[in-house]
Amino acid sequence: MVTSIIGTGEVPILDIRGKTIVITGAGQGIDRELAKTLAQCKANLAIINRDASMLEETLRQCAGLAGLDGMNKFFTLDVTDEPAVENAFRKIRLEFGSIDGLINNAGVVSDALLVKAVDHKVQRKMSLSEFNKVIAVDLIGVFLCGREAALHMIEEQRGGLIINISSISRYGNVGQTNYSAAKAGVAAMTVTWAKELARYNIRVAGIAPGFVDTRMVAGIPPRIREKIVSGIPMRRLATPAEISHAATFILQNDYYNGRVLEVDGGLRL
Repeated sequence: MVTSIIGTGEVPILDIRGKTIVITGAGQGIDRELAKTLAQCKANLAIINRDASMLEETLRQCAGLAGLDGMNKFFTLDVTDEPAVENAFRKIRLEFGSIDGLINNAGVVSDALLVKAVDHKVQRKMSLSEFNKVIAVDLIGVFLCGREAALHMIEEQRGGLIINISSISRYGNVGQTNYSAAKAGVAAMTVTWAKELARYNIRVAGIAPGFVDTRMVAGIPPRIREKIVSGIPMRRLATPAEISHAATFILQNDYYNGRVLEVDGGLRL
């Protein structure tokens, strides 16, 4: 990004002062780090999560950054509720004056084997509700927020940028039929949207993190966590700041479009 999200072809310098960036799921982890990074760059932030208390903490941390002078608000929202998403994006555009970027990362996990069996006796199967819960938030929610952001960017004729957060699990991961399907869908939508929206000067790109040191990963049993880390060539988890840095690269580089940037320490599932 060079002085704006639409770019000028000059040497990239991250300057998003006064630009309005919507971040979904910005209550913790990667998205909180992204919010802090963008706040330091004096962007205007509209952050979205279902948990108001987590959003308040994110804004508190952003407000404590030196030199922050952007406009920042949070919106409590269920990203699977189509009318609520439509209303929220209309409200953001009205209150901020524009929507210049979206970082699309609201997500949940509900891990289970497709079918769990012992000695060929089935003990459990993934329920349709477990599958639908993750698809609803991680795929449909990304679709709804991306669609509404694109709608307003097109109407404003200012260009823009959408960054979708996929995952290394999009290639398939044991115990994550639902999550893998959702994240593969996010990667496919990223490419599709980039092709459709380029004519409006809107870039669409993705980030596929590996395992990141967040509260979600901290909930993994220690034995499984150790096995995961041992399989990563870098022998450690990513930090939220490293994923935020990947987003900064996409923001800066106006020719990066229609691709999903893998930040996984060399891990291949």
